[in-house]
Order: sequence, then structure tokens, then C-alpha cells
Amino acid sequence: MKALLMSFLLILSPWTLAQYCLTTGEATTPDENFNELEDAQVLHTTTQLVWQRCAQGQEWDGTTCTGQAKKYTWQQALELAHQANDDTLAGWRLPNVKELASVTNRLCVRPAINETFFPATPADDFWTSTPSLADPQRAWVVAFFNSSHSVKQKDRFVYVRLVRTYLQP
Repeated sequence: MKALLMSFLLILSPWTLAQYCLTTGEATTPDENFNELEDAQVLHTTTQLVWQRCAQGQEWDGTTCTGQAKKYTWQQALELAHQANDDTLAGWRLPNVKELASVTNRLCVRPAINETFFPATPADDFWTSTPSLADPQRAWVVAFFNSSHSVKQKDRFVYVRLVRTYLQP
């Protein structure tokens, strides 16, 4: 019922261009679950995963993500993660569907993410490393429009945010 009401409000609402969050319910990604790290990275303390603050193509300016996020095919996204790992040896990779879903804010839409730690996130699909078991030509995405999950053709162009396991200093 809440989802239906939220959808109805978004259609009729002037705030459809900005994030909208329900005021009731338990927060799924509260600020206290994240720690800022150096180099535009965020630690999700619940999962012990380190996330890039910005989508690929954007730059962290110390306050927000600037520039245009880029879209990639699934194969390009996997290659991008491999290259990022080769460049830094930090273990960057494309997240699986459960990992990416763990940073969605299910009380919010447009985008469905904690904007304090992930500002300027496109309210659109992001690739995961999880292929579809039913169709080898598809892979799972997480939509930061409304935190839904679905499978998309691997040749579609979709946004990317990389993740790595936290290595304590």
C-alpha cells in the first residue's frame, strides 16, 4: 500500500525532480551506518564494504560528485572494474546484486540512496556482477530510482559504482 501511495504522490507531485523520502518507517541506510574514508570512498559498516562515493564518470570534489556519470555495457563494466583493480591493487570489483541492494534506501525514491554519502547518484539502474540464471544474455541491475531489482540485456548501457572489501589498516 505504501508503494502505491508513494507512486501516486510522485506522479502528481512537483517534487519529482528531487529525492523524496517517507517520514515514517525504519531507515534502511542511516548516516550512522557509513564512515567517510579518504579518496572519495565510504565504508558501509553493516557489510564492511567500501564503496566509491560517485558513479563512474563522476568526480568527488570534497563536497559532492560532479560531472556526468557514464553508462557501460555489462562486459565494459566488468572490464572497468578489472582495470581499476589493476591500477590500484585495492580489490575494486563490480558488486553482486545483494551487495548493491544493501546501500539502497528503501524509504526514498529519485534516488533511493543515502544522499549524504552518495550525492548526485543518478536515479537509474546500476550494474551488478550477478548474471541471470535463466538467460545468459542478461544480468541483474539495482534501480536507484526506487530500489527495485531486475534483469537487463547485457548489451544495454547502465551506470556503474564499484565496491571492495574493507581492509583494516
